[in-house]
Amino acid sequence: MAETATKPARKSARAKSAVRPPQKFGYKKPDGLETGKSIVSLCQTDIIRGAVQVLKEGGDNNLHSHTGMDGFWMVLKGRVRFYGPGDEVLGEFGQHEGIVMPRNAQYWFESCGDHDLELLQVVAFDREVKNERVDVNEQKFDIDKTVRFDGRVPD
Repeated sequence: MAETATKPARKSARAKSAVRPPQKFGYKKPDGLETGKSIVSLCQTDIIRGAVQVLKEGGDNNLHSHTGMDGFWMVLKGRVRFYGPGDEVLGEFGQHEGIVMPRNAQYWFESCGDHDLELLQVVAFDREVKNERVDVNEQKFDIDKTVRFDGRVPD
């Protein structure tokens, strides 16, 4: 008689964490940006994070992937071009357009418009997988030196 494989029971996201209060946020492009890339953090829980990345004209990053994170990207202002392996163009997007990048998909992007790029990033984490950034090419920005701003609104 054949044995049937059973999937392990998936843990409920609520089982591990207490009820969190809602988080309020707002976004305004930071004044006086002098670096190539800045990040405005909007909100975060254990399974989702929202931010706006601001890239100066011509700013870009390197080919990489994330092992446990899916990304939703939408242009608020400016234009962006997303690339895959071998610099294959995955798409060029303007205001209110974007792309979803599944975990483990290799990509990079650059600002390609005449103005600074303001790019909404919403990511969801797979709690069953350790999320790691896997750089295929050398990083063009020192992530630890990226200017960060807090868009959360205190109660």
